[in-house]
Amino acid sequence: MPPTYDLLVIGDANPDVVLGPLDTPPGAALAFGQREQLVDTGLLTLGGSAAIMACGAARLGLRVAFAGRVGDDEAGRFIVAALNDRGVDTHALRVDPDRPTPLTVVLTRPDGDRAILTAPGTLPATGPDDVPEALLTGSRHVHAASYFLLPRLADALPRLLRTAREHGATTSLDTNDDPSGEWAPGRLDAVLAVTDVLLPNAQEARALAPGAQSLDEAARQLAARGPLVVVKDGADGALAHDGRTVLRTRGVPARPLDTVGAGDSFDAGFVAARLRGLSTIEALEIAAACGALSTRAHGGTPAQPTWDEATEALVRNGKNPS
Repeated sequence: MPPTYDLLVIGDANPDVVLGPLDTPPGAALAFGQREQLVDTGLLTLGGSAAIMACGAARLGLRVAFAGRVGDDEAGRFIVAALNDRGVDTHALRVDPDRPTPLTVVLTRPDGDRAILTAPGTLPATGPDDVPEALLTGSRHVHAASYFLLPRLADALPRLLRTAREHGATTSLDTNDDPSGEWAPGRLDAVLAVTDVLLPNAQEARALAPGAQSLDEAARQLAARGPLVVVKDGADGALAHDGRTVLRTRGVPARPLDTVGAGDSFDAGFVAARLRGLSTIEALEIAAACGALSTRAHGGTPAQPTWDEATEALVRNGKNPS
């Protein structure tokens, strides 16, 4: 029996309130003392690394299901409607009657940097029971996100991803940031052993491979633990390391309105390209185009590209996508 879905995404979904740009010097504190500050843009939109990735993949033409947990509140209903509107199947998105939906405020700066404040809500309660086995065994690829925000789910990921692989799926992981700053690199060994593609950004790759003297070395060290390591490096493009060979793309030039969710759109592009049978370097180029194009609007999902838009962007930049 063929898989029901191209992609199952496991992880976080929450409303994002995106405000900015906040024109303060890097490292400067917000003005407390009941000071009111004005910014040019405010947006309520779909957020959460996993949710943004799922929407990006659906926009690229994949059949996508989402598994996670939201609260029985207006924020949760907003999430369900937003995912459904973007073509993501939410039948496995559990509604928790006792905990609120997570909520994130993103404060952007003119240089593209941002501060992220998250109230975790249902995230600590999200666990393996929120991931139906039928989806694990009925999907071509399983992607997990926000490892450090979901401790119960993180503990179960080795078993969940192993089950998916035993039924023919490929797997990927984007850990995202660790709010504790600990990173616990040894804790990841069990999940990396059943992860086909690890998708950190440059800062995360260095944190996950402490002691590495360069980004290439960090990627090599992580690849030695099992996965193909695909590192997002913003305007400098991206690289992929399989433990022996490093591949690079310079990326697609962009004038971002903000970079919220660009890495998650990159993830969607890479997975979609691999599921289409493209090579690693071709997938890297498609992913970089998806990440860059997603910055054309504020928020993580409004400007996510279609497959045709991503390939056309590569052609405009002198590439020959398959």
